[in-house]
Amino acid sequence: MKIKYEAAGMPFGAKMIQCKDCELCETDAEGKRMFKCDPFSNIKEPECIAKWQLIRLDMLVASYQGMLRWYGKLAPIQDKLFRYMEREINDLDETERWKLTDPQEEDDEDETEEQGL
Repeated sequence: MKIKYEAAGMPFGAKMIQCKDCELCETDAEGKRMFKCDPFSNIKEPECIAKWQLIRLDMLVASYQGMLRWYGKLAPIQDKLFRYMEREINDLDETERWKLTDPQEEDDEDETEEQGL
C-alpha cells in the first residue's frame, strides 16, 4: 500500500514526525514510552496507524509469551494431577469389578482351571 502524502495533508518528500517528537507520546523516568494516540480519533499521520498496529501486535505477543511461561510452570503439576486421577479411577474400577462379573462365569473359569486347560 503506497501512501499519498498529498492526500494526507503533507507535501511530497516531507518527513514524518517521530513518535518521540509527537505531543501524544510521553516518556517516563524509566524511559518507557506511553502513547496516547487513538487510531479512531487523533492520529497525526497515516504511518501512525501502522506504528500503532505494530505496538499492539508486540503487546499481544508479549502477553502470549507470558501465558506460555505460565503454562510451562503448570505443566508438571497438571501431569501429576492426571496420573493421580488415572490411578484413582483404575483403583475404583478394580474395587467395583466384582459387581460387574457374572457368578456363572467365575464358576466356568474355576472348572477350566481344575481340568488343566
